[in-house]
Amino acid sequence: MHFHGYLWTGDKAVHDKESARRPPPPTAPASTSPPEVIQRYREAVTEWRVTGVPPMQTAHWLLKPAAFVRGTWDDPGRAAAWLGDRLVEHAPRFAAKADRGSAWQAALVAAAAERLGWGGDVSHGFYLERPVFLSVALVTCSPNRAMADQPCPAG
Repeated sequence: MHFHGYLWTGDKAVHDKESARRPPPPTAPASTSPPEVIQRYREAVTEWRVTGVPPMQTAHWLLKPAAFVRGTWDDPGRAAAWLGDRLVEHAPRFAAKADRGSAWQAALVAAAAERLGWGGDVSHGFYLERPVFLSVALVTCSPNRAMADQPCPAG
């Protein structure tokens, strides 16, 4: 078991666009499907593998190309420390002043290490200066509890 780190910052409107955040369905919609279903499928096929926007389900990061992996660790504590470093790095830009506190960030890091230790995933999102959003995730790999049969994106 190991852990991959993922980071995305970008416009909140892009984050809210679900077609880029859901993998395409395994089969294309029928030609008689509603136009919005066909359009959503086309957008998902086009955008899913090329965009670093975080997926709706944390484990779905494993379906994305390895190029989106920001780090890999065998130790949950080291993976959680990476999360802590990202929090410290972005804290001055957090929109909510309460999110900037070091005690609160230390609690998130400790909780992340514990969750990763039993094979769970960790995902956090924060508003930065409007309209920017930060998403940071740690995903357990080989195996992942939610996607046990999914191979590691890094090979």
